[in-house]
Amino acid sequence: MLDLKIIRNAPELLDKALIRRGKSPITAALLEIDQKNRQFLTELQSLQSQRNQIAKSFGEAKKKGDDTSNLAKQAEEIKAKIGELEGLSHQLQDQLNQELATIPNIPAEDVPLGTDETGNVEIRRFGLPKTFNFEIKSHFEIGEALQLMDFEVAAKISGSRFVVLYEDLARLERALAAFMIDIHTREFSYVEVSPPLLVNEKSVYGTGLLPKFKEDLFQTTTGYWMIPTAEVVLSNLVADSIQPIEALPLRYTAYTPCFRSEAGAAGRDTRGMIRQHQFGKVELVSVTRPEESAAEHERMLRAAEEVLKRLDLPYRVMTLCTGDMGFQSQKTYDIEVWLPSENTYREISSCSNCGDFQARRMNARYRARATAENPKPAPEFVHTLNGSGLAVGRTMVAILENYQQQDGSIIVPEALRSYMGGIELIEKK
Repeated sequence: MLDLKIIRNAPELLDKALIRRGKSPITAALLEIDQKNRQFLTELQSLQSQRNQIAKSFGEAKKKGDDTSNLAKQAEEIKAKIGELEGLSHQLQDQLNQELATIPNIPAEDVPLGTDETGNVEIRRFGLPKTFNFEIKSHFEIGEALQLMDFEVAAKISGSRFVVLYEDLARLERALAAFMIDIHTREFSYVEVSPPLLVNEKSVYGTGLLPKFKEDLFQTTTGYWMIPTAEVVLSNLVADSIQPIEALPLRYTAYTPCFRSEAGAAGRDTRGMIRQHQFGKVELVSVTRPEESAAEHERMLRAAEEVLKRLDLPYRVMTLCTGDMGFQSQKTYDIEVWLPSENTYREISSCSNCGDFQARRMNARYRARATAENPKPAPEFVHTLNGSGLAVGRTMVAILENYQQQDGSIIVPEALRSYMGGIELIEKK
């Protein structure tokens, strides 16, 4: 959520940011609601002052034995006016909050301008796409031929966009998650967390997924929401708290199932494991001071890249343009891995710096060190960052396709063999 004070003081900045994102300017409408509400609040203060004065006069008159009927009547009239104004003010404040909750974050100045993915800018590449002297198969053709990947039985059990994995592919999924978590915890100082998979509405709102992305989420009949990413839980670990500056940065990682309705993905990636209702992902979340978040963003990106480097999977890093990056983000890097069957790069990780956008919704703050000039500094909002480190299913897809052999078997990347009990080749049994 954006700071209303900034909108009041520099409305042109928000309008400019919305135009960069391809949205229509709305500050004039926001400020009109805000101005009306502030007028009501000023009137309320005046009426409350009058009420206090009448109460004082009422007490003095009663002591003297004077008639207080007129004062009582005035008090009732003011009470009624206060009640009416409070109701109107609450309505306007709710309307203002609802409007603010739907406004996306302001893009950083160095984010490229663009309307969709065609405006994204490539930063670098790692590795060269492999060449094959046989017909390339897609990951689902490979998995089904190995009899280790079954979409048909998953559809009977759950419906479309689900999969059942068996034996070595089930083990590969587990190995990938452990491999990723070990890199992030041992080499990049992330703290591993085992979080809940069901969260309340306040937590989903805090990370910016509600109300805008309601249709993309699954909700239970009891009001809980199934997490679309562990970011929801990891970010909310600092909600409604004030962290001492010495504790920052905080870094968390978790491997969880994630659940998404894919409401806007009709007809896209209907076959295979690229886009599913349930998938595994290792998530990275950082909580920092504002002046450290840009450097932390680069560090998070390096952590996610390191996984692909160790697996020797070709990839490229993209800076998303203003029209393609997420609602909560002020700057996003995407990592795209090479998929031979599609002859293109596909997203496998997004790393985003959200600035204080989520922190304002979650009321997540920190307190700077006390000084002689400022012995008790006021709390300030932290900056939050999140990234995939990585999407486990898509990493498996990339391994199956990039390490496929002519006989249909799959070479296990060297970095994973110790996690696979020494298995070097996945083949049909």
